[in-house]
Amino acid sequence: MQHKPAFLLGFALLCSSTLLQASSVLRCEDATGNITFTTLGCPSGQDMQRQEAYNPPPGSVTPLLPGALEQTERPGRKSAQSTQAKPAQSSEVVIVGQRDDGCGNRLSPEQRRRALINQQTPPGMTRKDVESLLGRPDKIVSRNGETRYVYQEKKGRSSQVTFDEHDCVKGKR
Repeated sequence: MQHKPAFLLGFALLCSSTLLQASSVLRCEDATGNITFTTLGCPSGQDMQRQEAYNPPPGSVTPLLPGALEQTERPGRKSAQSTQAKPAQSSEVVIVGQRDDGCGNRLSPEQRRRALINQQTPPGMTRKDVESLLGRPDKIVSRNGETRYVYQEKKGRSSQVTFDEHDCVKGKR
């Protein structure tokens, strides 16, 4: 029966470790505006702010978006937040981090990838993509704002890729 106190102590330590999931993190900002997050402390000469971080255990549900608490409540019950006036929500869609290829994004990333795999040069492909696919041209012809790459192939044949004034592959007329 001497093992029972050691077992209880181990069990208590195991259970208390789940309560200690929150930790303090320091936000350090230097004179140039660079931000570093650390638990060790900020170097001298940097502004320090204490941040509270919470790492929920696996399987727990934590609402991350404002207003998510009202959606997870049971019907028929009202909370203090749901009785307050809610601000008007905007229905405007904002796209963050969209890639601009300079050709009006006529090709989606999937179409561009498929064209590169199939060694095709569809309209809307950039000059950089064409050079990556076919290499440097054997001849470059510029006329009336158009640039034409000429590639010499075997048996005297040649292929051409025509670019518009924005360095995008033009479609066939």
